[in-house]
Amino acid sequence: MKLKINEAATEVPDDLSIAELLAHQKVKMPDMVSVQVNGAIVDRSAFSATPVRENDSVDFLYFMGGGGKK
Repeated sequence: MKLKINEAATEVPDDLSIAELLAHQKVKMPDMVSVQVNGAIVDRSAFSATPVRENDSVDFLYFMGGGGKK
C-alpha cells in the first residue's frame, strides 16, 4: 500500500496498525514519537488499534529536549 510518510512516498505492506508501521519503518525509540495521520494526532494508547490506509499522510513527530542558556 502507498503512504506518504513525513512527506515521502512510501510503499508498505497492507493492513498495518500505527504500532506495526513504526516497527516496519524501524523507528528508533517509538515511545518518544507522536504520530499524526491526515492532520490528526493519534493518541499513543490507540497506536495498536488504529490502521493506516492507502494514501494516508503519516507524520512521525520527534520531540527533542533542548539546552538552556549559559
